[in-house]
Amino acid sequence: MQKILIANRGEIALRVMRSAREMGIKTVAVYSAADRNALHVRYADEAVFIGEAPSNQSYLVGEKIIDACHQTGAEAIHPGYGFLSENPAFARMVREAGLILIGPSPEAMEVMGNKLSAKAAALKYNIPMVPGTEEAIADVADAKLRAIEVGFPILIKAAAGGGGKGMRIVEGADDFEEQMQLAVSEATSAFGDGSVFIERYVSSPRHIEIQILGDTHGNIVHLFERECSVQRRHQKVVEEAPSSVLTPEIRERMGQCAVDVARSVNYTGAGTVEFILDENLDFFFLEMNTRLQVEHPVTELITNVDLVKEQIRIARGEGISFKQEDLQMKGHSIELRVYAEDPANNFLPDIGTLQTYITPKGPGVRVDDGFEQGMEIPIYYDPMIAKLTVYGKDREEAIERMIRAIDEYQITGITTTLGFGKFVMQHDAFRSGKFDTHFVAKYFKPEVLQNADEQDAMIAALLMAKLLDDKKSVRREKVAVDVNSNWVMKRRQY
Repeated sequence: MQKILIANRGEIALRVMRSAREMGIKTVAVYSAADRNALHVRYADEAVFIGEAPSNQSYLVGEKIIDACHQTGAEAIHPGYGFLSENPAFARMVREAGLILIGPSPEAMEVMGNKLSAKAAALKYNIPMVPGTEEAIADVADAKLRAIEVGFPILIKAAAGGGGKGMRIVEGADDFEEQMQLAVSEATSAFGDGSVFIERYVSSPRHIEIQILGDTHGNIVHLFERECSVQRRHQKVVEEAPSSVLTPEIRERMGQCAVDVARSVNYTGAGTVEFILDENLDFFFLEMNTRLQVEHPVTELITNVDLVKEQIRIARGEGISFKQEDLQMKGHSIELRVYAEDPANNFLPDIGTLQTYITPKGPGVRVDDGFEQGMEIPIYYDPMIAKLTVYGKDREEAIERMIRAIDEYQITGITTTLGFGKFVMQHDAFRSGKFDTHFVAKYFKPEVLQNADEQDAMIAALLMAKLLDDKKSVRREKVAVDVNSNWVMKRRQY
């Protein structure tokens, strides 16, 4: 494998390119009209224009990606995350074109891309499941009876897709039919598939996921867990590894379950098996993501494994470069997704120009980004600016390092989630480890950030006033000394 094309943009494209370059592999970037001057385009060995700014005219058009491979002689495609990364039709297109997809088979994507078929595959290995239906709801009356058996509150979920779409919490039987109709309608609109199923609603869940790798020789390993419970709109904002609540015994059982889920579809490449953890520390299978996760840096930092390099080696037909018993967790890592969003306005996306953009530096700080000062945040794509990841010898040091890094990160011109990240790091619930996926709803109020901004502005004003006063005092002292100095008197003689 001499040359790979990265079918993505921004920070993940750059991140893949850097590992490829270290392996002596040439890289090809693809770009839309909005990304002509993007950093990933400049970094790659070659770049191919694939269409206008909207993703459905560029990054989501599989034929254009394949054509770019043929133009440049790229032998393989790394899809990153998002866009076409979990699209089985694209995976088949790649295979039929005689190219290599750095990812799992289209068959594995297909099974795990639907929550119901994923549950069916996992059940072969007796993976713990949240009580509910094991197939799509066909009859509303029967489903209502099953919901009563499971016990309210229950959760109606779309079989396809994710991100909270097609999901409804139902508190009682009287609301069941109406909420189901809403869930079906939303699922149909979002995914073109109105299939839904029901599960018991876990009231205080924690979101724990296990990173796995599988190769073509039948080897599957897990690289421990990531805690992803701090979320907004069912999307992760803060991730860390390891979790603050898992015991070694639970970790081992979850890891084995994740390996078994991957084995159920003969999985190859990097993937993530996600679980819900309830208040009793019982865990249940949620879904599998058949790609590299946004939050993979925290796993890399605690295991010292480059997941992208492993993906490439596996795609070349090589075995995983280590065994399960070789892996050890060391230290603690936390990642904050830095979004161009306004946390004080329900995390609505913000757009504009990065008038100031200075990243933090120093020990244990990693910034994965695709922007530089003066660049615009385009409206067409996900509003994530960067992933700020820190590493420390333990959780306490990682938290303090994250606070320091957030304070050093300078961004002006747009509103970001940096202030929200600092709020999380300083909150007692997070610091104690006693939190769940309802963290934002329970603890975060917009006025918290507004008060913090006002306090910061007041401190800055006081410091500036003191600095100006000190400068005036220094000037007065200098004048007093200069007027009476021998040097001044001598200078006047000439």
